[in-house]
Amino acid sequence: MAFTKEQIKEELGGILGRSIAGATDEELYGALLQLVQKFSDEKKTPVTGKKLYYISAEFLIGKLLSNNLINLGIYEDVRDILRENGKELSDLEEMENEPSLGNGGLGRLAACFLDSLATMNLPGDGIGLRYHCGLFHQYIGSGVQTEMPDKWLTNQCWAKKTDKTYKVTLAGKEYEARLYELNITGYEGRTNTLNLFDLDTIDESIIKDGINFDKKDIAKNLTLFLYPDDSDEDGRLLRIYQQYLMVSAGAQLILDECVKRGCNYHDLADYAAIQINDTHPSMVIPELIRLLGEKGIEFDEAVDIVTKTCAYTNHTILAEALETWPRRFLDKVVPQLMPIIEHLDRIARERDKNHPEVTGIIDKDQRVHMANMDIHFTHSTNGVAKLHTEILEKSELKDFYALYPEKFNNKTNGITFRRWLLECNPRLTNMIETRIGTGFKKNADELTKLLDYVDDEETLQELAEIKQANKTALAQWLEKKQGVKIDPQAMFLIQSKRLHEYKRQQLNLLYLIHEYYEIKAGHVPAHKIVSIFGAKAAPAYIIAKDIIHALLTLSKVIADDPDVSAWIQLVFVENYNVTAAEKMIPACDLSEQISLASKEASGTGNMKFMLNGALTLGTMDGANVEIAERVGNDNIYIFGESSHQVIDHYARADYCSRDWYEADPNLKRAVDFLTSDEMLAHGGIKENLERLKNELLNKDWFQTFPDFNAYIVRKNQAICDYAVNSRDWTRRALINIANAGFFSSDRTIESYNKEIWHLKEQA
Repeated sequence: MAFTKEQIKEELGGILGRSIAGATDEELYGALLQLVQKFSDEKKTPVTGKKLYYISAEFLIGKLLSNNLINLGIYEDVRDILRENGKELSDLEEMENEPSLGNGGLGRLAACFLDSLATMNLPGDGIGLRYHCGLFHQYIGSGVQTEMPDKWLTNQCWAKKTDKTYKVTLAGKEYEARLYELNITGYEGRTNTLNLFDLDTIDESIIKDGINFDKKDIAKNLTLFLYPDDSDEDGRLLRIYQQYLMVSAGAQLILDECVKRGCNYHDLADYAAIQINDTHPSMVIPELIRLLGEKGIEFDEAVDIVTKTCAYTNHTILAEALETWPRRFLDKVVPQLMPIIEHLDRIARERDKNHPEVTGIIDKDQRVHMANMDIHFTHSTNGVAKLHTEILEKSELKDFYALYPEKFNNKTNGITFRRWLLECNPRLTNMIETRIGTGFKKNADELTKLLDYVDDEETLQELAEIKQANKTALAQWLEKKQGVKIDPQAMFLIQSKRLHEYKRQQLNLLYLIHEYYEIKAGHVPAHKIVSIFGAKAAPAYIIAKDIIHALLTLSKVIADDPDVSAWIQLVFVENYNVTAAEKMIPACDLSEQISLASKEASGTGNMKFMLNGALTLGTMDGANVEIAERVGNDNIYIFGESSHQVIDHYARADYCSRDWYEADPNLKRAVDFLTSDEMLAHGGIKENLERLKNELLNKDWFQTFPDFNAYIVRKNQAICDYAVNSRDWTRRALINIANAGFFSSDRTIESYNKEIWHLKEQA
């Protein structure tokens, strides 16, 4: 269904009730929201047969106006209509609040999957929570991260309130979960729905100091924040409250919809495919069994039905992220589930009599293992990159793999090219269209046609000009947003992702300190660099916040030294989110993907940077492995120990960070600088810096030190290559773009559907 320019004008005028030229920006934004809602509603069609329900604690969907206009095929027409009336679409885009419904890769992946499902005309809806203040809004003041509520909800929001409510019992008290529906419109495809649940009783006014609030007042706080601070028992309990609200209301919605399509409960697996995105929604398994029991279905059959209906995506090998809960927490919040979980534990132990303490659901310490329940009582367990799945099968979940080899499969993550190319990099999109046509927008494999142009001088020159224009745009945005001036002629090195020790922003920090010393000694880099960071640290993650503090302090030390600042600039982007990413990713020259090998399940930022013409500096971790396979070793900068070496170190417990520190003068110099007079004189907080230094010296759990020298050598080689031969760098960037098609979320969804869900296309 195509919408004409005249139709758009007529609809806009009708909504406004006045001329477009005479309307305010606020009125125009509201009118466009209504227009998009109307047009996307027209692309909804009734679902017959099976439908996917993707349950996730996060959906990091980003701003929606431009993305929806692109997917509806009316972006250019709307832009032109506005310009004809003296208005700019970009001004309206700036007015939109970014929905605070996610944090990092997990939520961004879920958003990409919803886009791809709708684009491919597959019936698939999301189920999550309508957080009022998201994770938090990150302010940088006095050299530290400060958390404030991210109050994004306004009267003009994409998620529409419905009259549908579902009763959910928490700790013996009944609550009403209100359903909000947010349209997800595919690129030239159908419209699906993101179903978000909330309570009418939520009270944002109980937030008093930063992001602190009364964690016991469930009726008022339940959906205030994504991932409430779990440094105390009340915070951990609140997470269970949240998770059960999501899965109980979601399960009731699923059953209601399936019955309306003809389901008799016994055949639920013919009407619903439920994908459990990480362990946050795991309680949907016992909850569905409970609800089916209320419908008169015997326990054993209910278990069989749920197993056939549900599938589980594992996103990590980090023990901290494989959720386990003290049984007493579940006894308090969801006592109605505990008899079911106990029964499931007995079944699990009967299935694996050789390793009952490993694969059981309730362990000897009376902790409930959510991932174990997911693997036993779903029909599919997938990893999210080839290496990640291999590690799960051979190491982290090997006993489960021995028990259920047929359940395990890999689904390498992907990104939606509509947002991460068409929307965020229109210059590059237009260049690609002029070379290979428009087919790549729906079939990303067509990007390989760009390989015909890797030695075409006109193409390489245009690509270089596009990159420079995007760097200039980022410089202008940073100056406007943060008052920070950067040199767009410098090489841009970007590490933007959640702040976590395994992602190793601290390795980048030590490199910059090392280069500070080298420049002071007269050894300048081959080219001026701007090292850009974007990251939020979880409020209770003290060391992660110390890393942010050290980076901010070092940025001041560098800026205050004219010898060093002539060659290096360090910039920390405040409140990193999708909007910031859309500015940073097209401008990047070198993408830093430097997690400890074996710890990053996949990554999706690496794919976004690659697609936009950045070369990757990374370890052989996550999807970096598959990027390297596709672009070849000459077009990526790999360094560091392998995943096998790292896993062996953990197995033998033979890594001692202090030994590395004492043996390497350059490393020792960089680590000692953390607590130096220079850092303290530029606002460094002694307690924070000493704590970070001690963490590295006495623990360094993610093995920063062994990769220190390899990282320096490889990174400086990349800087030298960039400086010495700009044409060759651009050529290699084009090779990366041309080979990025595999990392489309459309490909990922096609694989999920073929091997797990078995949905039928429905336009």
